[in-house]
Amino acid sequence: MIDTSKFNPTYLQAKAPEIFAIARHTHSVDDLRASLARMANEMMFEAFDDYDTISEGSIVRVRDCAKVMIRLMTRRSEDKARFSVARAIFDIAHNNPRQDLTPAFYAELLYLFLGLQGRGPGSTLADLHLIPSRYAHRKAAIERSRQLDELYAEMNLRLTKFVSGLDQEAVKQREARQQQICARMQASIDQWKDWTWQVAHILREADEIAQLLKLRETEYQAIQKARANGLPFGITPYYLSLMDDTQDAEKDRAIRAQVIPSPAYVEKMAEAQRFGHCLDFMLEADTSPIDLITRRYPSICIFKPFNTCPQICVYCQRNWEIDDAMQPGAMASQKKIDAAVEWIRAHPAIHEVLVTGGDPLAMSDAEIEAILERLAAIPTLERIRIGSRTPVTLPMRITGPLADILARFRENGRRQVAVVTHAQHSYEITPDTAAAVDRLRKRGIPVYNQLVYTFFASRRFEAAFLRRILTRIGIDPYYTFNTKGKEETLDYRVPIARLLQEQKEEARLLPGLSRTDEAVYNVPGLGKNYLRATVHRDLISILPDGSRLYEFHPWEKNISRTAKTHISEDVPILDYLQRLAAIGESVHDYGTIWYYY
Repeated sequence: MIDTSKFNPTYLQAKAPEIFAIARHTHSVDDLRASLARMANEMMFEAFDDYDTISEGSIVRVRDCAKVMIRLMTRRSEDKARFSVARAIFDIAHNNPRQDLTPAFYAELLYLFLGLQGRGPGSTLADLHLIPSRYAHRKAAIERSRQLDELYAEMNLRLTKFVSGLDQEAVKQREARQQQICARMQASIDQWKDWTWQVAHILREADEIAQLLKLRETEYQAIQKARANGLPFGITPYYLSLMDDTQDAEKDRAIRAQVIPSPAYVEKMAEAQRFGHCLDFMLEADTSPIDLITRRYPSICIFKPFNTCPQICVYCQRNWEIDDAMQPGAMASQKKIDAAVEWIRAHPAIHEVLVTGGDPLAMSDAEIEAILERLAAIPTLERIRIGSRTPVTLPMRITGPLADILARFRENGRRQVAVVTHAQHSYEITPDTAAAVDRLRKRGIPVYNQLVYTFFASRRFEAAFLRRILTRIGIDPYYTFNTKGKEETLDYRVPIARLLQEQKEEARLLPGLSRTDEAVYNVPGLGKNYLRATVHRDLISILPDGSRLYEFHPWEKNISRTAKTHISEDVPILDYLQRLAAIGESVHDYGTIWYYY
């Protein structure tokens, strides 16, 4: 575990004496806010003015930390946060008791203050190998190439920690698991390969799953409580075969976490149901002009004709709408479907429709064909996008006939049909998934991936390895979603800083086609906020528990000056690092995380 003993007021004051000297000589918090903002601005100016005495990396660090410090000191930030960082600094300097401040809070201030001095943890990768060459021209290029080889060798040491479901050992293991499950379920291999058999035998109860997979006691209890409280839950036999039949396995950690809820999740969801709390985190009710339609942007809308899935992801955005896996009656009425399609037709600004739900590929071929036929008859639609996790959870669903149906509505130069799936981890990617993707691509249907960046996919190079495997089987990285700030999914959440670090320090080392996805935070009621660009958000406070508080700006901020912003509380970085340490990660590898704002 991490030694948190240094994250205290005494150590903090020792490492930033100038800041606390200012705090001790001010008589009010307002004076301190102004003084610290001036000091941060002066330190940034000095770093740029004395650029020849300090490294470029240190200059950037001072700049970033100074901007954060200035923002934290503003009255607007304090009012939005309902908390004053300046007051906390003032109290620390004057030895006023602050029992509310945690080690995670002191850690944030410590690294912020070190950053203002151009100090703090460095990278374990780029700074180690990529140094300016003393040569020029060809000799410089050869030296640079040698350094890049060294950098790759170090990166490869981290990549080889992870296992793909395409590895021969994994393939053999899954084949044995499938035979074992088939024997216990009295099924033939032909039945196993039939998606309708898979759907008819979705596993829902803890006892039946325990007969096919060694469950940890916490997993068994969580499934039982989820079922007792009526929470949506279900696992396809195929996906269960991807889990290692041992209680101490680590390779399948992300796969288990994808569908087996944590005790905290079950408790929070059950509590929300008891007290009638709204679980519509994305405020879809506020962006739904008609049943089955969600619209957040000018030229695209979401169409949800089918409100269930063969398998339920624990942190699903729409878990509040879904009753259970393949719940009867999930298909919308023909009247509602007709009205939704006519609504799209009546809005020619919409050039693209995302058909999702639920999982639309869990509908029958006839139902899918009927809906696509209606959509393709709308002359203004240029793209029909289908959101489905079946290539990963139920790859036998992507049959030749289904792929032919999708391809029939593709018209080159006029209308594209695309599939967007959700592969979460490299261990999910199997020859079955690869074959399903191949059936689509051979018919001109591109396949894209949306990764949800949860704790279980957030170790160094874990997501980078997934992207490399995905492109090998023909799935293009599209989005990496920061986990939403839903209280019930706290066990899955990762600090925004970690995703930013991953994009800059890990994904950036891969070839372009293996990393060209976009890191986003989905803002409730507004849509995607692009994390790559800091102009779309501000860090406005650090709360007593060490959480960073962000203010996200809406995409239309320069179109409509009255557009509302969104305030979101992140998870404390120190808490996240402690979780990593608990599963055997070296937190030294993550040192620069503090400087991604």
